[in-house]
Amino acid sequence: MIKIVPSIAILGGKVVRTIKGDIDQVQVYDTNPLDLALEFENNGIKHLHLVDLDGAKARQIVNYNILEMLASYTQLEIDYTGGITRDDDIRTAFECGAKHVTAATVAVHEREKFLSWVITYGGNKVILAADALDGVVLTKGWRKNTGIDLVEHIKSYHERGVRFVKTTEIGRNGTLEGPNFDTYKKLRTEFPELQILASGGIRSIEDIEQLDALGVAGVIIGKSYYDGQIKLKDLQKFIGVAEQEA
Repeated sequence: MIKIVPSIAILGGKVVRTIKGDIDQVQVYDTNPLDLALEFENNGIKHLHLVDLDGAKARQIVNYNILEMLASYTQLEIDYTGGITRDDDIRTAFECGAKHVTAATVAVHEREKFLSWVITYGGNKVILAADALDGVVLTKGWRKNTGIDLVEHIKSYHERGVRFVKTTEIGRNGTLEGPNFDTYKKLRTEFPELQILASGGIRSIEDIEQLDALGVAGVIIGKSYYDGQIKLKDLQKFIGVAEQEA
């Protein structure tokens, strides 16, 4: 059963959502990160995707204090991402309570460093972020077009032992246009043993059900929850079973 992973994105201390991955184009939500995390936990959620948008801009971890607060006051398994580019960044993230760290830019521009993190911290704790626009990987806060094909990028790491991948369809992120099912189907066919976390465009319970049917390991939800299109009570059928299987 697919795992439900709500996302909290932080910019300037506020909870926001980006539109089509543009850090300079965000929707601000009037909610406290801790209150939000507690609401997720109180409704049976076990996992959280915490995005440090300030860190993505600064190219180093920034919102570690928020990570530490959420890790201290909840039992959520937090996957932290944004600005993880140095050894000090990933060390700080884990010291502040992250259970997983997701990295994208380093995996493209400093391959050996990323692989050293996988070796040091374990393949179950370091997740490859392979975020793409029209099948081409983007990095540096989704601002740099690398020209690298998404499938080939994942394949190169899969051959080096990486087993956990988060992939976002950037053009659909924050749009509620629906996920790119063809991409996830292709990845599941190409890499059947890969644990894939889907993100971008999720708009309904039906979308989650379809991703589950494709064998996607987890799904990140953001705007659909914040805008009320997906209710926490509607996720209970996924939450209970997924956590029993975990």
